[in-house]
Formats: sequence, C-alpha cells, structure tokens
Amino acid sequence: MEKNLMRGTLLLTASSLLTKILGFIYIIPFTALVGTSGYALYKYAYGPYTLMLSLSTMGLPLAVSKYVSKYNGLGNYRAGQDLVKAGLLLMTITGIIGFLVLYTMAPWLAELVINGKDSSGNSQKDVVYVIRMVSFALIIIPPMSLLRGYFQGNQSMGPSALSTIIEQIVRVLFILVGAYAVIHLFHSTMTKAVGIGTFGAFIGGVGGIGILGAVYLKRKRLIMKEVNSGKNNKSVSFSSMFKELVTYAVPFVLVGLAIPIYQNIDTFTINMLFQSIGYGQAKAETINSVIGLAQILVMVPVSLATAFSMSLIPGITSSFVQGNLREVKGKITKTLQLLLFFTLPAAVGLCLLGKPVYMMIFGAKNSPEIGGVVLQWYAPAAILFAIFTVTAAILQGINQQKKLILGLGLGIVVKIVLNVLLVSSLKEIGPVVATYGGYGVSVIYNFYLIEKFISYRVQSLGQAALTPVLLVSVMSAAVIIGNYTSHYFLENKLSPSSLAISTSCISIALGTAVYLGLGVKTSLGQSVVLNRRKRM
Repeated sequence: MEKNLMRGTLLLTASSLLTKILGFIYIIPFTALVGTSGYALYKYAYGPYTLMLSLSTMGLPLAVSKYVSKYNGLGNYRAGQDLVKAGLLLMTITGIIGFLVLYTMAPWLAELVINGKDSSGNSQKDVVYVIRMVSFALIIIPPMSLLRGYFQGNQSMGPSALSTIIEQIVRVLFILVGAYAVIHLFHSTMTKAVGIGTFGAFIGGVGGIGILGAVYLKRKRLIMKEVNSGKNNKSVSFSSMFKELVTYAVPFVLVGLAIPIYQNIDTFTINMLFQSIGYGQAKAETINSVIGLAQILVMVPVSLATAFSMSLIPGITSSFVQGNLREVKGKITKTLQLLLFFTLPAAVGLCLLGKPVYMMIFGAKNSPEIGGVVLQWYAPAAILFAIFTVTAAILQGINQQKKLILGLGLGIVVKIVLNVLLVSSLKEIGPVVATYGGYGVSVIYNFYLIEKFISYRVQSLGQAALTPVLLVSVMSAAVIIGNYTSHYFLENKLSPSSLAISTSCISIALGTAVYLGLGVKTSLGQSVVLNRRKRM
C-alpha cells in the first residue's frame, strides 16, 4: 500500500513538473510567432479565464480527493460514487455558467484594457474574440477536475497524471501548430492565430477528460464491485456532501488565486495607467506583454522550489496534530531554509543576467531592452511568491486557513493602490515594485499569524538563511566574472542574439557549478541530497 502511494505521488509530481516545463517552453516559439502585441492579446484572454476557472473548479482535485479518501477509509465506497454522479452534473452546470459569464463579459473586459480612441495596438474587437475563444474551455475543465480528484482519492494517481500530461501536450501542440498554420499557411491575421491559441485550452481539456473517461469505463465493473462490497455504505445527502467539499476546497482556492489575481491586476490596469501619463496604446501593450513574460520566467524557480518545500508540509501538520509544537517550529524553519536554498540563487541569477537571459529566451524582436530591465527588477519577487505559498500552506497545516483571507485581501489592496501611485514616477518598474508591496504585506501578515498561534520566532530565520545567503554571495561573484569575461571576449565576434545566448549559458553554468559545488559540502546541501535519496 505504502509503495503504491509513493509511486502515485511520484507520478503526480513528475506530471506536474512536466506540464510546468511544457507550459513555459511553448511560450518561446509562440511569442516568436505572434510578437509582444500578440502575447499581450493572449494575456487579455488567459487572465480572466484563469480566475474564472479557479472559481468554477473550486479547488476540486484536492478537495474531492480528500473527500473520497475519507469515506473509503470508513468503508463507505458508495459516498465516492455518489459524489461522481452528482459532482459531474454540478461541475458541468458551473462550467456552463462560467462559460456564459466570461463569454458575456468579454466586451466589458475589452473596454477595460483597450482604449477605443487609440488604434495603435490591439482593438477591442480583437480582445472580445480571444476571450470568447478561451471561454469554451470552462465547459469541460471543471468536470475533468472532479474526475481527477476521484481517482486520486482512490489512491489511483496514474489516470490523473496521464490526463494532466495529455491535456498539456495536446494544448501546446494545438497552439503552436494552429498559430503557425494561421500565419504561414493561411496567411491570416495575428489575432486569428492568438484566438486559435486560446482555443487550445478547450482542445487540451478534451484530450484530458477523454483519458479519464476511458479509464473510468474500463474500470467501471471493478469500481461497482468495490462499491457493492462496502461494509458501511450509506447515502450522503447532496447538501452535506457539497458543504463538506466547499470546506475542504476554500483554502486551496485562496492560495491558488493569489498569483492569478496579481497578474490580472497588472493585465487590466497597465494599459490605462501608462496611457494616462502619455504613452500610446501600442507602447503600453508592449510593457504589459513584457511584464507578463518576465512573470513566466520568475515563476519557473518558484514552481520548483515550492514543489520541494511543500513536500515537508504534511510533516508539519502531523506534528501539530500530535501537539509537538517544538517539532513544528523546527520543521517550519527547515522548510523555509530549503525554500531559500532553491529560490535565492535562481532569483539572484535572473537579476544579474536579466538582459541577456531575456534576449536569449524571447529574442531580439520582443523588446529585450525593456524586458531585461523588468526581469532584473522582477526576479527577486520569486522569493516573496515562494514564501507566501509555503507560509499559506503552513497556516493550513496548523488549522488557521480562514485567516489567510484578510492577509491576501490587504496585499491586493496595497498592490492596486501602489500600481496607481508608482507608474507616473517609476514607469515600467512601477507595477513590479507594487507587487513587492502587496506580497510583502501578505507575507508579513502570514508570519504574524504563525508567530501568534504557535509562538514561532521569525528572528530565528536570520540564522537559518545565513548559509544560502553566503552561498549566493560567492555564486554572484562567479556569475558577474563569467558575464563580464564572456562579454569582453565575444562582444565583437557575435551578433547581439548569439552574444546573449553565449554569455547567459557561460555565466549560468559557472554560477551553478560554484553554488552546487559549495552547497553540497554544507549541512543544508547534504540534507537536501539525503532527502532526495530517501524519496527516490
């Protein structure tokens, strides 16, 4: 049983990592096809879609998994089966409602981001088109999420992992092939290419739910046999079933919504704010797009670091339930120390190499000068993003998840206010600094709650952070030397794009070698290696 559970967890982790990598990689050729203006249009569609999707699915995979696992443990297998029947109907209804809301709101959302008086960039008609194209995905993703949660609750991680991978592969292939065909084969507009790209969410969903449906039908006889053999089969009323689900789901939704909310604040305010200080729409959209591309790069180390650190959260919960607060505090410190060990070097590295890395990944045609500066300023935000995610999970582990709402709300208000106040003075850096302000408030509030409820001393993190900080200091010197030396010898021999690729690769390789070479000799690095071996 334990072996199967570990295998399943490994499958889910691997599928999640693969989908994140694919979700990052496809942006590079897609942006090369449609440019920064096209990517800005893509953002206008995916921003509200992500929020609506979070509300439509209500954190279902984890909530349903917890529900099914609970009742299976009680010998009531019928409860999980009843949930599938009622849940699929409900999720289909909420999905259709989400689709209708987003489809109907498209003109209003278009007016928020596009000034109809300035025709230098995308038009309101373009924005309405791409939002409506992506809205169809809301019909199919919620029921797919429920099925994934059902399989996970039955300790069968394979179908969920496979459907996640298939969904992403189908989506990415449809986006890239479709956009290429529209532009180069049918010689149509960039808007049509972006519309096809946003519709890829629906096509990917069809692939994902197709896998889950096929597995469910194949196993239906065994599932019903297990249901009929349940020793404590009892019907759970529809109202109590979904009341319990909502209780499980709300914390997951809150944490999951944080980053999409911040991204949407930028997407739907940047154009208006920059036009108010004299920028044309095309220039404002370029800044909007560049900030979105920088966010993607910053989220890569955040995803990897939090995936590793979050694996320690169940241990914190277990110690808290047993009343061992000293052990809880020790595990919190260890979790945050490991988080810094992974996030800090990536954030500092992106900060030092912002310009060449941005040009290497997104090319010389996609505003590398502005993008490099924005990335340099945005990179350290990776640390705040990761700390917020982990501290929010810690609060859930010590049963203080409801308190998260206030901290998240305060941070969002600060972000909105600072966006308005800072754009006129800091220009394209204004929204980035506003993000620091908003997340900083939320992180401080989370630490306040942790300190209040378990008497955790935040000051102890200073000593815990000493090793990662010293390692990063040495790594930074190596990166700066590598960047300067490679630039000095290659500047007159290569094109700007080739120079960016060469200096980035040399500097990253040198910095990584120094950081890992020194890191594995520290007690923290050795504990990371030991934990990895245990998990393997």
